[in-house]
Amino acid sequence: MSAEPTPLLHTPLHDLHLALGARMVPFAGYAMPVQYPKGLLHEHQHTRRAAGLFDVSHMGQLTLHGPDAAAALESLIPMDVLGLGHHRQRYGLLLNDDGGILDDLMFVHRGDDLYLVVNGACKHADLAHLQARIGQRCSVQPHFERALLALQGPLAAQALQRLLPEVHALVFMTGMPARWEGAELYVTRSGYTGEDGFEISLPAEAARAFAEALLRQPEVEPVGLGARNSLRLEAGLCLYGHDIDTTTTPAEAALGWAIQKVRRSGGARAGGFPGAERVLAQLDGREPPSRLRVGLRALQRVPVREPAALHLPGGDAPVGHVTSGLLSPTLDQPIAMGYVARDHAATGTVLHAIVRGKPVPMEVVPLPFVPPRYHRG
Repeated sequence: MSAEPTPLLHTPLHDLHLALGARMVPFAGYAMPVQYPKGLLHEHQHTRRAAGLFDVSHMGQLTLHGPDAAAALESLIPMDVLGLGHHRQRYGLLLNDDGGILDDLMFVHRGDDLYLVVNGACKHADLAHLQARIGQRCSVQPHFERALLALQGPLAAQALQRLLPEVHALVFMTGMPARWEGAELYVTRSGYTGEDGFEISLPAEAARAFAEALLRQPEVEPVGLGARNSLRLEAGLCLYGHDIDTTTTPAEAALGWAIQKVRRSGGARAGGFPGAERVLAQLDGREPPSRLRVGLRALQRVPVREPAALHLPGGDAPVGHVTSGLLSPTLDQPIAMGYVARDHAATGTVLHAIVRGKPVPMEVVPLPFVPPRYHRG
């Protein structure tokens, strides 16, 4: 007898997605909207020119409480947590003992706690990991019942300020508490598209009314997972489980920029996190990684998708592989990210991706593909 499939979970906006005509798909254990009736291309382009509203309530929200919380989190990630100012946000990497990436996350120092947002498919494992490793040093509290919305695009601030006038004071990677019709919100100026925008944490019971209020703004339209993926790839941002996972290190993934000097070799609080010896040796050049994440642009109009192998022209043995790829709506050309042997990862290198048995020439190019437009003040 085969086991019954686990029923998909619903976010607090599930009924709204159905009312808006969304096509729903399984994602991270949830039924999630992949696109709405106007389609992925429209949603992508609308986000680039106006404002798109994303339901990201499948992601995991957690808080760490206690006087030792910042130091405890620093023992698990190679980021500067102790030096983070109030209502400042950073990108973080939760590492295993080999320096591989268990998950990537965002964290904010809110004064009374540290607020974390982790990936939906990893949230239960992350919670268990945090509780096992630092649960004796601080209180680790899940808030998986809360909703999380992302409003992204150059007109996102214009639209959100009609509901929450105070958010005009935020700049990229800062946050603030807010109230809307009696609901307690927390808003950060951040996102996953390369555009200006916000992520709004709020109680599940307030989510639909708040989302509908945003959708009444002339700048805002709903956007699904399909366009979320194409937007983040154009921005050169990693998708956990595709571009990064437990087999990749920060240096291999070209994420060394996220590790502050204070945690690196020679820094005041160097090391002290899982896999530190390997991670720091790769970052400071003592043991350079054998492969690197790179951007790739196809030289023919042939979309190249994961896990296509990458070869040297005329070569038999692969020198890398594609981890994410699609036809860029903004650039109108095929783009991809992947891992390439260090000796062949230089900008301008031409490699052949094997698509349906045929070589497609691709050039290694700098990331991101589309310049970011974050609001830095």
